[in-house]
Amino acid sequence: MTCVPFRKWRFPAGLFVGSLALLLIRWLVPGPIGAADNGDGWRILCHLGASEPDRISERWVRMAYRPSPPCHSGYVSTQTWLDHTAQWFGHLLGSSAALNLYVLGALSCLLVAAAVTMLALALPLSRRGQTVAAGLVLLALADSAVFGWFISVLSEGAAFLGITVMAGGLLVMQRADRWRYAGAVALFAGSVVALNAKAQTLLLLPVLVLALLVMRKAGRGRLVRWAVPVVVLVATSGATVLIQQSGDPAGQEYEQINAYHTIFNSIVRKGSAEADLVELGLPASWAKYQGTQWWGPRPTAYTDPAWPHYADRISRHTVLSFYEHHPVRTLQILNVGARDLLTARPENIGSFAEGSGAPAEAQEFRVPVLSGVTRLLAPLGLVALVPIWLLIAAAGLASWRRARPVAVVVLFLVIAAVDQHVVAALGEGIEGVKHQVIALFCTFLGAMLGVVALLARRGAARPQDPSPAADADVDARYGRPSIARERVLEPQAGVPHAHS
Repeated sequence: MTCVPFRKWRFPAGLFVGSLALLLIRWLVPGPIGAADNGDGWRILCHLGASEPDRISERWVRMAYRPSPPCHSGYVSTQTWLDHTAQWFGHLLGSSAALNLYVLGALSCLLVAAAVTMLALALPLSRRGQTVAAGLVLLALADSAVFGWFISVLSEGAAFLGITVMAGGLLVMQRADRWRYAGAVALFAGSVVALNAKAQTLLLLPVLVLALLVMRKAGRGRLVRWAVPVVVLVATSGATVLIQQSGDPAGQEYEQINAYHTIFNSIVRKGSAEADLVELGLPASWAKYQGTQWWGPRPTAYTDPAWPHYADRISRHTVLSFYEHHPVRTLQILNVGARDLLTARPENIGSFAEGSGAPAEAQEFRVPVLSGVTRLLAPLGLVALVPIWLLIAAAGLASWRRARPVAVVVLFLVIAAVDQHVVAALGEGIEGVKHQVIALFCTFLGAMLGVVALLARRGAARPQDPSPAADADVDARYGRPSIARERVLEPQAGVPHAHS
Protein backbone atom coordinates (compact mmCIF):
# COMPACT_ATOMS: atom_id res chain seq x y z
CA MET A 1 0.00 0.00 0.00
CA THR A 2 2.81 2.41 0.83
CA CYS A 3 4.52 1.81 -2.53
CA VAL A 4 1.69 3.30 -4.57
CA PRO A 5 2.17 6.97 -3.51
CA PHE A 6 5.94 6.64 -3.95
CA ARG A 7 5.57 5.28 -7.49
CA LYS A 8 3.01 7.97 -8.26
CA TRP A 9 5.27 10.84 -7.23
CA ARG A 10 8.64 9.36 -8.17
CA PHE A 11 8.69 10.77 -11.70
CA PRO A 12 7.51 14.32 -10.78
CA ALA A 13 9.99 14.42 -7.90
CA GLY A 14 12.78 13.21 -10.14
CA LEU A 15 11.89 15.80 -12.78
CA PHE A 16 11.92 18.59 -10.19
CA VAL A 17 15.18 17.50 -8.54
CA GLY A 18 16.87 17.00 -11.90
CA SER A 19 15.74 20.43 -13.13
CA LEU A 20 16.87 22.08 -9.90
CA ALA A 21 20.27 20.37 -10.02
CA LEU A 22 20.85 21.49 -13.60
CA LEU A 23 19.87 25.07 -12.79
CA LEU A 24 22.13 25.22 -9.74
CA ILE A 25 25.06 23.83 -11.75
CA ARG A 26 24.25 26.34 -14.49
CA TRP A 27 24.40 29.15 -11.95
CA LEU A 28 27.34 28.24 -9.73
CA VAL A 29 29.80 26.16 -11.80
CA PRO A 30 32.58 27.14 -12.24
CA GLY A 31 31.56 30.38 -10.52
CA PRO A 32 28.38 32.32 -9.76
CA ILE A 33 26.91 34.54 -12.47
CA GLY A 34 23.98 36.92 -12.78
CA ALA A 35 23.11 40.21 -14.46
CA ALA A 36 24.62 43.51 -13.36
CA ASP A 37 22.52 46.55 -12.58
CA ASN A 38 22.38 48.98 -15.52
CA GLY A 39 21.37 51.80 -13.17
CA ASP A 40 17.63 51.04 -12.91
CA GLY A 41 18.00 48.83 -9.85
CA TRP A 42 17.56 51.64 -7.34
CA ARG A 43 13.84 51.78 -8.17
CA ILE A 44 13.39 48.32 -6.68
CA LEU A 45 16.17 48.49 -4.08
CA CYS A 46 14.49 51.55 -2.52
CA HIS A 47 11.63 49.30 -1.42
CA LEU A 48 14.14 47.07 0.38
CA GLY A 49 16.28 49.68 2.08
CA ALA A 50 19.22 48.53 -0.05
CA SER A 51 19.79 51.22 -2.66
CA GLU A 52 23.35 52.17 -1.57
CA PRO A 53 23.47 55.38 -3.68
CA ASP A 54 27.14 55.85 -2.84
CA ARG A 55 28.16 52.49 -4.32
CA ILE A 56 26.69 52.01 -7.78
CA SER A 57 28.19 49.26 -9.93
CA GLU A 58 27.09 48.66 -13.50
CA ARG A 59 30.06 46.50 -14.48
CA TRP A 60 29.80 43.50 -12.16
CA VAL A 61 27.00 41.69 -10.34
CA ARG A 62 26.59 42.89 -6.78
CA MET A 63 25.92 39.71 -4.80
CA ALA A 64 25.07 41.56 -1.55
CA TYR A 65 23.64 44.97 -0.70
CA ARG A 66 24.19 46.49 2.72
CA PRO A 67 21.31 48.18 4.58
CA SER A 68 20.83 51.79 3.44
CA PRO A 69 18.48 54.63 4.37
CA PRO A 70 15.07 54.13 2.75
CA CYS A 71 14.26 56.18 -0.34
CA HIS A 72 11.06 56.87 -2.25
CA SER A 73 10.19 55.01 -5.43
CA GLY A 74 6.78 54.66 -7.00
CA TYR A 75 8.04 51.95 -9.35
CA VAL A 76 5.72 48.93 -9.39
CA SER A 77 7.22 45.50 -10.06
CA THR A 78 6.51 42.01 -8.78
CA GLN A 79 10.27 41.57 -8.69
CA THR A 80 10.01 43.25 -5.28
CA TRP A 81 7.98 40.24 -4.09
CA LEU A 82 10.84 37.92 -4.97
CA ASP A 83 13.36 40.32 -3.42
CA HIS A 84 11.37 40.69 -0.19
CA THR A 85 11.09 36.89 0.07
CA ALA A 86 14.84 36.52 -0.50
CA GLN A 87 15.46 39.28 2.06
CA TRP A 88 13.32 37.44 4.64
CA PHE A 89 15.05 34.11 4.01
CA GLY A 90 18.44 35.82 4.11
CA HIS A 91 17.76 37.32 7.53
CA LEU A 92 16.40 33.97 8.70
CA LEU A 93 19.69 32.36 7.64
CA GLY A 94 21.69 34.99 9.51
CA SER A 95 22.71 37.28 6.65
CA SER A 96 23.22 40.91 7.60
CA ALA A 97 22.77 42.11 4.02
CA ALA A 98 19.64 44.00 3.04
CA LEU A 99 19.53 41.78 -0.05
CA ASN A 100 21.70 38.75 -0.75
CA LEU A 101 21.65 37.63 -4.38
CA TYR A 102 22.85 34.15 -3.42
CA VAL A 103 19.56 33.70 -1.57
CA LEU A 104 17.63 35.27 -4.46
CA GLY A 105 19.41 32.96 -6.92
CA ALA A 106 18.58 29.86 -4.88
CA LEU A 107 14.93 30.96 -4.59
CA SER A 108 14.75 31.66 -8.32
CA CYS A 109 16.19 28.25 -9.18
CA LEU A 110 13.62 26.56 -6.93
CA LEU A 111 10.72 28.45 -8.50
CA VAL A 112 11.96 27.94 -12.06
CA ALA A 113 12.46 24.20 -11.44
CA ALA A 114 8.90 23.97 -10.08
CA ALA A 115 7.55 25.85 -13.11
CA VAL A 116 9.44 23.58 -15.53
CA THR A 117 8.15 20.49 -13.72
CA MET A 118 4.55 21.69 -13.84
CA LEU A 119 4.82 22.60 -17.50
CA ALA A 120 6.39 19.27 -18.49
CA LEU A 121 3.91 17.16 -16.50
CA ALA A 122 0.99 19.07 -18.07
CA LEU A 123 2.05 18.10 -21.59
CA PRO A 124 0.04 15.26 -23.23
CA LEU A 125 3.20 13.19 -23.71
CA SER A 126 4.69 9.97 -22.45
CA ARG A 127 7.14 10.23 -19.56
CA ARG A 128 10.01 10.06 -22.01
CA GLY A 129 8.41 12.85 -24.01
CA GLN A 130 7.85 14.93 -20.89
CA THR A 131 11.51 14.51 -19.95
CA VAL A 132 12.58 15.67 -23.41
CA ALA A 133 10.16 18.60 -23.18
CA ALA A 134 11.57 19.60 -19.78
CA GLY A 135 15.04 19.58 -21.31
CA LEU A 136 13.92 21.82 -24.18
CA VAL A 137 12.24 24.28 -21.80
CA LEU A 138 15.36 24.32 -19.61
CA LEU A 139 17.42 25.08 -22.72
CA ALA A 140 15.37 28.27 -23.19
CA LEU A 141 15.51 29.24 -19.51
CA ALA A 142 19.20 28.47 -19.11
CA ASP A 143 20.32 30.31 -22.23
CA SER A 144 23.07 32.84 -21.58
CA ALA A 145 20.78 35.66 -22.72
CA VAL A 146 18.06 34.66 -20.23
CA PHE A 147 19.36 32.92 -17.12
CA GLY A 148 21.41 35.75 -15.63
CA TRP A 149 18.32 37.92 -15.17
CA PHE A 150 17.04 35.54 -12.48
CA ILE A 151 20.00 36.60 -10.30
CA SER A 152 19.55 40.34 -10.61
CA VAL A 153 17.86 43.28 -8.94
CA LEU A 154 16.18 44.13 -12.25
CA SER A 155 12.62 43.10 -13.11
CA GLU A 156 13.17 40.85 -16.13
CA GLY A 157 13.54 37.74 -13.94
CA ALA A 158 10.01 38.17 -12.56
CA ALA A 159 8.67 38.52 -16.11
CA PHE A 160 10.40 35.31 -17.27
CA LEU A 161 9.18 33.35 -14.24
CA GLY A 162 5.62 34.62 -14.59
CA ILE A 163 5.44 33.81 -18.31
CA THR A 164 6.74 30.27 -17.69
CA VAL A 165 4.12 29.70 -14.99
CA MET A 166 1.45 31.14 -17.31
CA ALA A 167 2.41 28.60 -19.98
CA GLY A 168 2.16 25.73 -17.48
CA GLY A 169 -1.10 27.05 -16.07
CA LEU A 170 -2.66 27.31 -19.53
CA LEU A 171 -1.74 23.69 -20.21
CA VAL A 172 -3.11 22.32 -16.92
CA MET A 173 -6.24 24.45 -17.18
CA GLN A 174 -7.20 22.71 -20.43
CA ARG A 175 -7.43 19.30 -18.79
CA ALA A 176 -10.86 17.75 -18.45
CA ASP A 177 -10.40 16.58 -14.85
CA ARG A 178 -10.31 18.48 -11.58
CA TRP A 179 -6.65 19.41 -12.08
CA ARG A 180 -7.90 22.23 -14.30
CA TYR A 181 -8.73 24.18 -11.14
CA ALA A 182 -5.09 23.92 -10.05
CA GLY A 183 -4.18 25.11 -13.54
CA ALA A 184 -6.46 28.11 -13.09
CA VAL A 185 -4.69 29.02 -9.83
CA ALA A 186 -1.29 28.65 -11.51
CA LEU A 187 -2.40 30.76 -14.49
CA PHE A 188 -3.72 33.46 -12.16
CA ALA A 189 -0.47 33.53 -10.14
CA GLY A 190 1.77 33.52 -13.20
CA SER A 191 -0.31 36.20 -14.94
CA VAL A 192 -0.21 38.53 -11.93
CA VAL A 193 3.58 38.15 -11.65
CA ALA A 194 4.22 38.54 -15.39
CA LEU A 195 1.81 41.41 -16.07
CA ASN A 196 3.09 43.46 -13.15
CA ALA A 197 6.80 42.79 -13.61
CA LYS A 198 7.25 45.89 -15.79
CA ALA A 199 5.04 48.57 -17.28
CA GLN A 200 5.52 47.10 -20.76
CA THR A 201 4.33 43.65 -19.67
CA LEU A 202 0.91 45.04 -18.75
CA LEU A 203 0.14 44.74 -22.46
CA LEU A 204 0.29 40.95 -22.13
CA LEU A 205 -3.26 41.14 -20.75
CA PRO A 206 -4.94 41.25 -24.22
CA VAL A 207 -2.82 38.24 -25.24
CA LEU A 208 -4.06 36.37 -22.16
CA VAL A 209 -7.66 37.24 -23.08
CA LEU A 210 -7.13 35.78 -26.55
CA ALA A 211 -5.65 32.57 -25.09
CA LEU A 212 -8.62 32.18 -22.74
CA LEU A 213 -11.01 32.61 -25.66
CA VAL A 214 -9.50 29.88 -27.85
CA MET A 215 -8.35 27.41 -25.19
CA ARG A 216 -10.10 24.07 -24.73
CA LYS A 217 -12.75 24.32 -22.01
CA ALA A 218 -14.15 21.40 -20.03
CA GLY A 219 -17.57 20.99 -18.46
CA ARG A 220 -21.19 20.40 -19.39
CA GLY A 221 -23.02 23.46 -20.57
CA ARG A 222 -21.70 26.79 -21.80
CA LEU A 223 -21.94 28.45 -18.39
CA VAL A 224 -19.84 25.78 -16.70
CA ARG A 225 -17.22 25.77 -19.48
CA TRP A 226 -16.74 29.52 -19.36
CA ALA A 227 -16.91 29.95 -15.59
CA VAL A 228 -13.27 29.15 -14.81
CA PRO A 229 -11.71 31.25 -17.63
CA VAL A 230 -13.90 34.22 -16.72
CA VAL A 231 -12.99 33.94 -13.03
CA VAL A 232 -9.28 33.81 -13.92
CA LEU A 233 -9.57 36.88 -16.15
CA VAL A 234 -11.57 38.91 -13.63
CA ALA A 235 -9.28 37.95 -10.75
CA THR A 236 -6.14 38.73 -12.76
CA SER A 237 -7.48 42.10 -13.94
CA GLY A 238 -8.63 43.05 -10.46
CA ALA A 239 -5.35 42.07 -8.83
CA THR A 240 -3.41 43.98 -11.49
CA VAL A 241 -5.43 47.14 -10.87
CA LEU A 242 -4.82 46.89 -7.13
CA ILE A 243 -1.10 46.26 -7.58
CA GLN A 244 -0.69 49.16 -10.00
CA GLN A 245 -2.52 51.49 -7.61
CA SER A 246 0.05 50.67 -4.92
CA GLY A 247 2.59 52.90 -6.66
CA ASP A 248 3.01 54.71 -9.96
CA PRO A 249 0.32 53.08 -12.17
CA ALA A 250 1.60 51.75 -15.50
CA GLY A 251 4.83 53.73 -15.13
CA GLN A 252 3.11 57.11 -15.64
CA GLU A 253 5.99 58.80 -13.86
CA TYR A 254 8.22 57.82 -16.81
CA GLU A 255 5.72 58.51 -19.62
CA GLN A 256 7.29 61.81 -20.70
CA ILE A 257 10.81 60.44 -20.19
CA ASN A 258 10.04 57.48 -22.48
CA ALA A 259 8.49 59.85 -25.03
CA TYR A 260 11.63 62.01 -24.91
CA HIS A 261 13.87 59.02 -25.58
CA THR A 262 11.61 57.77 -28.37
CA ILE A 263 11.52 61.14 -30.09
CA PHE A 264 15.19 62.06 -29.80
CA ASN A 265 16.67 58.59 -30.24
CA SER A 266 14.27 56.74 -32.57
CA ILE A 267 12.10 59.14 -34.55
CA VAL A 268 14.48 62.09 -35.02
CA ARG A 269 17.31 60.98 -37.30
CA LYS A 270 20.77 62.49 -37.37
CA GLY A 271 20.68 63.32 -41.09
CA SER A 272 17.22 64.89 -41.08
CA ALA A 273 16.80 66.10 -37.50
CA GLU A 274 15.47 69.57 -38.30
CA ALA A 275 12.79 68.33 -40.71
CA ASP A 276 11.74 65.55 -38.33
CA LEU A 277 11.41 68.00 -35.43
CA VAL A 278 9.31 70.44 -37.44
CA GLU A 279 7.00 67.60 -38.45
CA LEU A 280 6.60 66.74 -34.78
CA GLY A 281 5.71 70.36 -33.98
CA LEU A 282 9.01 71.00 -32.21
CA PRO A 283 11.59 73.74 -32.92
CA ALA A 284 14.20 72.94 -35.57
CA SER A 285 16.86 74.37 -33.25
CA TRP A 286 16.44 71.29 -31.07
CA ALA A 287 18.31 69.25 -33.66
CA LYS A 288 21.36 69.61 -31.40
CA TYR A 289 19.57 67.41 -28.83
CA GLN A 290 19.23 64.47 -31.21
CA GLY A 291 20.65 61.36 -29.52
CA THR A 292 20.56 62.83 -26.00
CA GLN A 293 19.05 61.02 -23.02
CA TRP A 294 16.96 62.34 -20.17
CA TRP A 295 19.42 60.80 -17.72
CA GLY A 296 22.48 61.80 -19.73
CA PRO A 297 24.85 64.77 -19.38
CA ARG A 298 23.48 68.21 -20.14
CA PRO A 299 22.57 70.03 -22.32
CA THR A 300 19.29 68.25 -22.98
CA ALA A 301 16.05 69.54 -24.44
CA TYR A 302 14.38 69.98 -21.06
CA THR A 303 17.12 72.47 -20.08
CA ASP A 304 16.42 74.57 -23.18
CA PRO A 305 14.74 77.97 -22.53
CA ALA A 306 11.97 77.00 -24.97
CA TRP A 307 11.12 73.80 -23.08
CA PRO A 308 8.11 75.20 -21.13
CA HIS A 309 6.45 76.13 -24.44
CA TYR A 310 6.88 72.69 -26.02
CA ALA A 311 6.94 70.30 -23.05
CA ASP A 312 3.39 69.15 -23.74
CA ARG A 313 4.50 67.99 -27.21
CA ILE A 314 6.89 65.49 -25.64
CA SER A 315 4.14 62.96 -25.07
CA ARG A 316 2.84 59.53 -25.99
CA HIS A 317 0.16 61.16 -28.13
CA THR A 318 2.78 62.89 -30.31
CA VAL A 319 4.68 59.63 -30.74
CA LEU A 320 1.59 57.60 -31.67
CA SER A 321 0.42 60.29 -34.09
CA PHE A 322 3.79 60.20 -35.86
CA TYR A 323 3.64 56.41 -36.19
CA GLU A 324 0.10 56.59 -37.55
CA HIS A 325 1.11 58.93 -40.37
CA HIS A 326 4.53 57.43 -41.14
CA PRO A 327 4.16 53.66 -41.67
CA VAL A 328 7.48 53.31 -43.52
CA ARG A 329 9.42 55.04 -40.77
CA THR A 330 7.56 52.93 -38.20
CA LEU A 331 8.60 49.78 -40.03
CA GLN A 332 12.21 50.99 -40.00
CA ILE A 333 12.08 51.48 -36.23
CA LEU A 334 10.56 48.01 -35.81
CA ASN A 335 13.42 46.63 -37.89
CA VAL A 336 15.94 48.24 -35.53
CA GLY A 337 14.02 46.65 -32.66
CA ALA A 338 14.23 43.27 -34.40
CA ARG A 339 18.01 43.61 -34.64
CA ASP A 340 18.10 44.45 -30.94
CA LEU A 341 15.96 41.41 -30.12
CA LEU A 342 18.14 39.02 -32.11
CA THR A 343 21.31 40.55 -30.61
CA ALA A 344 19.92 39.11 -27.37
CA ARG A 345 22.36 40.54 -24.82
CA PRO A 346 23.10 44.15 -23.80
CA GLU A 347 26.84 44.71 -23.98
CA ASN A 348 26.95 46.96 -20.91
CA ILE A 349 25.54 44.41 -18.44
CA GLY A 350 28.20 42.13 -17.00
CA SER A 351 27.63 38.56 -15.85
CA PHE A 352 30.26 37.94 -13.18
CA ALA A 353 30.25 38.68 -9.47
CA GLU A 354 32.02 41.67 -8.06
CA GLY A 355 35.48 40.58 -6.91
CA SER A 356 35.54 37.54 -9.21
CA GLY A 357 38.52 38.89 -11.12
CA ALA A 358 36.58 39.02 -14.38
CA PRO A 359 37.02 42.15 -16.53
CA ALA A 360 34.41 44.90 -16.28
CA GLU A 361 31.20 44.08 -18.19
CA ALA A 362 32.53 40.59 -19.05
CA GLN A 363 29.79 38.15 -20.05
CA GLU A 364 29.51 34.38 -19.71
CA PHE A 365 28.65 32.10 -22.63
CA ARG A 366 28.02 28.78 -20.88
CA VAL A 367 24.76 28.05 -22.70
CA PRO A 368 24.75 30.20 -25.85
CA VAL A 369 22.75 27.75 -27.99
CA LEU A 370 19.66 29.81 -28.87
CA SER A 371 21.10 33.29 -28.41
CA GLY A 372 24.17 32.28 -30.39
CA VAL A 373 21.98 31.50 -33.39
CA THR A 374 19.91 34.69 -33.09
CA ARG A 375 23.03 36.82 -32.71
CA LEU A 376 24.27 35.57 -36.08
CA LEU A 377 20.94 36.55 -37.61
CA ALA A 378 20.76 39.98 -35.93
CA PRO A 379 21.88 42.06 -38.96
CA LEU A 380 18.88 40.75 -40.91
CA GLY A 381 16.35 42.26 -38.49
CA LEU A 382 12.75 41.58 -39.45
CA VAL A 383 13.87 39.56 -42.46
CA ALA A 384 15.02 36.87 -40.01
CA LEU A 385 12.69 37.50 -37.06
CA VAL A 386 9.36 37.35 -38.90
CA PRO A 387 10.11 33.92 -40.48
CA ILE A 388 11.15 32.61 -37.05
CA TRP A 389 7.80 33.69 -35.60
CA LEU A 390 5.93 32.26 -38.58
CA LEU A 391 7.68 28.90 -38.20
CA ILE A 392 6.82 28.74 -34.50
CA ALA A 393 3.20 29.69 -35.22
CA ALA A 394 3.06 27.08 -38.00
CA ALA A 395 4.20 24.41 -35.54
CA GLY A 396 1.37 25.40 -33.22
CA LEU A 397 -1.26 25.45 -35.96
CA ALA A 398 -0.07 22.11 -37.36
CA SER A 399 -0.66 20.50 -33.96
CA TRP A 400 -4.02 22.17 -33.30
CA ARG A 401 -6.19 19.08 -33.83
CA ARG A 402 -3.83 16.53 -32.23
CA ALA A 403 -2.50 18.59 -29.31
CA ARG A 404 -4.64 21.70 -28.97
CA PRO A 405 -3.54 22.58 -25.39
CA VAL A 406 0.08 22.78 -26.52
CA ALA A 407 -0.87 24.65 -29.69
CA VAL A 408 -2.71 27.29 -27.64
CA VAL A 409 0.37 27.89 -25.49
CA VAL A 410 2.69 28.05 -28.51
CA LEU A 411 0.47 30.63 -30.22
CA PHE A 412 0.12 32.56 -26.96
CA LEU A 413 3.92 32.84 -26.71
CA VAL A 414 4.33 33.90 -30.35
CA ILE A 415 1.73 36.65 -30.02
CA ALA A 416 3.26 37.70 -26.69
CA ALA A 417 6.66 37.96 -28.40
CA VAL A 418 5.23 40.18 -31.15
CA ASP A 419 3.35 42.25 -28.55
CA GLN A 420 6.45 42.89 -26.44
CA HIS A 421 8.64 43.54 -29.48
CA VAL A 422 6.30 46.25 -30.77
CA VAL A 423 5.88 47.87 -27.35
CA ALA A 424 9.63 47.99 -26.67
CA ALA A 425 10.67 49.05 -30.18
CA LEU A 426 8.13 51.87 -30.50
CA GLY A 427 7.89 53.02 -26.89
CA GLU A 428 11.35 53.01 -25.30
CA GLY A 429 13.87 54.68 -27.60
CA ILE A 430 17.02 53.66 -25.70
CA GLU A 431 18.61 50.42 -24.42
CA GLY A 432 16.81 48.54 -27.15
CA VAL A 433 18.53 45.20 -26.54
CA LYS A 434 17.60 45.17 -22.86
CA HIS A 435 14.00 46.15 -23.51
CA GLN A 436 13.64 43.37 -26.10
CA VAL A 437 14.68 40.51 -23.80
CA ILE A 438 11.09 39.70 -22.81
CA ALA A 439 10.11 39.33 -26.46
CA LEU A 440 13.29 37.27 -26.92
CA PHE A 441 12.35 34.95 -24.05
CA CYS A 442 8.82 34.43 -25.40
CA THR A 443 10.38 33.57 -28.76
CA PHE A 444 12.78 31.05 -27.21
CA LEU A 445 10.12 29.38 -25.05
CA GLY A 446 7.66 29.36 -27.95
CA ALA A 447 10.23 27.73 -30.23
CA MET A 448 10.95 24.96 -27.71
CA LEU A 449 7.26 24.28 -27.13
CA GLY A 450 6.71 24.39 -30.89
CA VAL A 451 9.05 21.41 -31.16
CA VAL A 452 7.07 19.72 -28.37
CA ALA A 453 3.81 20.42 -30.23
CA LEU A 454 5.14 18.65 -33.31
CA LEU A 455 6.22 15.69 -31.17
CA ALA A 456 2.72 15.47 -29.73
CA ARG A 457 1.20 15.68 -33.21
CA ARG A 458 3.35 12.82 -34.45
CA GLY A 459 2.00 10.42 -31.88
CA ALA A 460 4.09 10.97 -28.77
CA ALA A 461 0.98 12.18 -26.97
CA ARG A 462 0.14 8.59 -25.99
CA PRO A 463 1.82 6.86 -23.06
CA GLN A 464 4.42 4.19 -23.61
CA ASP A 465 1.89 1.64 -22.40
CA PRO A 466 0.18 0.63 -25.67
CA SER A 467 -2.95 -0.64 -23.98
CA PRO A 468 -6.31 0.96 -24.90
CA ALA A 469 -6.85 1.80 -21.23
CA ALA A 470 -3.69 3.90 -21.13
CA ASP A 471 -4.68 5.71 -24.32
CA ALA A 472 -8.15 6.39 -22.96
CA ASP A 473 -6.67 7.78 -19.72
CA VAL A 474 -4.63 10.43 -21.54
CA ASP A 475 -7.56 11.26 -23.81
CA ALA A 476 -9.87 11.67 -20.84
CA ARG A 477 -7.48 14.08 -19.14
CA TYR A 478 -7.47 16.43 -22.11
CA GLY A 479 -11.08 15.98 -23.17
CA ARG A 480 -10.26 14.25 -26.48
CA PRO A 481 -12.41 11.57 -28.07
CA SER A 482 -11.04 8.21 -26.98
CA ILE A 483 -8.41 6.86 -29.35
CA ALA A 484 -9.26 3.35 -28.17
CA ARG A 485 -12.92 3.90 -29.09
CA GLU A 486 -11.95 5.25 -32.50
CA ARG A 487 -9.87 2.12 -33.13
CA VAL A 488 -12.81 -0.13 -32.27
CA LEU A 489 -15.05 1.77 -34.66
CA GLU A 490 -12.55 1.71 -37.55
CA PRO A 491 -13.60 -0.81 -40.26
CA GLN A 492 -11.09 -3.64 -40.55
CA ALA A 493 -9.68 -4.82 -43.83
CA GLY A 494 -12.02 -7.30 -45.53
CA VAL A 495 -14.93 -6.51 -43.22
CA PRO A 496 -17.77 -4.56 -44.91
CA HIS A 497 -18.74 -1.29 -43.28
CA ALA A 498 -22.20 -1.20 -41.68
CA HIS A 499 -23.37 1.39 -44.21
CA SER A 500 -21.74 -0.21 -47.27
